[in-house]
Amino acid sequence: MDRQLWRQFPQVEPQLTALQDYLLRTVQLDNQPIHHKILALLKSGGKLLRPGYFYLFSTFGNATTPAQLQAGAAAIEILHVGTLIHDDVIDDSPTRRGVRTIQMTYGQRNAIYAGDFMFTVYFDQVLQSTTDRSLIQNHIDAMRRILQGELHQMDLNYREDITLDAYLNEIAGKTAELFALSCYQGAQLAGAPQSVIDHTREIGIAIGCAYQMLDDILDYAGDPKKTQKPVLEDLRSGVYSLPLLLSLSHAPRDFHKLLKKKQAMTLEDIKHVQALVAQYDGVGAAKQLARDYTDRALTLIQQLPAGSAQQSLEQLTRLLLRRDH
Repeated sequence: MDRQLWRQFPQVEPQLTALQDYLLRTVQLDNQPIHHKILALLKSGGKLLRPGYFYLFSTFGNATTPAQLQAGAAAIEILHVGTLIHDDVIDDSPTRRGVRTIQMTYGQRNAIYAGDFMFTVYFDQVLQSTTDRSLIQNHIDAMRRILQGELHQMDLNYREDITLDAYLNEIAGKTAELFALSCYQGAQLAGAPQSVIDHTREIGIAIGCAYQMLDDILDYAGDPKKTQKPVLEDLRSGVYSLPLLLSLSHAPRDFHKLLKKKQAMTLEDIKHVQALVAQYDGVGAAKQLARDYTDRALTLIQQLPAGSAQQSLEQLTRLLLRRDH
């Protein structure tokens, strides 16, 4: 948990602090080596952003118990961590949040089972948060859209003809859907006014898209010491993210000479692609699109009922979407 971030939001910091301990108690697995790896991942510095949005939206209402809210927030984070474990298998990632990944330590098969196990814990927490069939169905629909987004990314890997629309469709499912689920479930479980609930999905999608765009930007221009990820990690695995996508059309032949090598690209090739992206200001164009989505989220947040909850959502969104790690 990023305590420096959440100290600025005292109305939800205590719930998030308690949630971190709750998560460690909730995830119980007989296989002790995998169990300890999952606990290390839960302890290793995640920001708890999605539960944070969940709790901030829940402050618009008071129609449920703290225990149900805690289970709802836990469900969101556990689903997120389950997808991260699977992502590490797909991307062949050696570390996650500075911790050696399950798939690197115990193999891909065990990592897939560990991610699947997290999904069972997720649904258990969903059922503890609500018995409302429509809210449970909302979780199922969201998970389906997240997985469709991940599968859509697979179709786009190494594709030099990727369009902006295809990219936006992919990140809306892969990343933004979980933010939308967080906002919607927090408001719905707490019995927030319909005027709040009606905006939740659109706010979450805008925040999630801008968040992924900023991740893509940091992949090309970030400081690895701050991001805890190697620069150009996406490019190495065939993911042509936003800065590259917005540069490709300026010099398709120059890019093709390098990208056609796919997995055979050398470190020098990768640095050459980075230089071409810089030459055609792909990072600058990506930053502008991220700003557009940030502004969209902030405009929608400003339409929520005035008060401390709205102000905190605006403050958090500004901080989150102007970060450097």
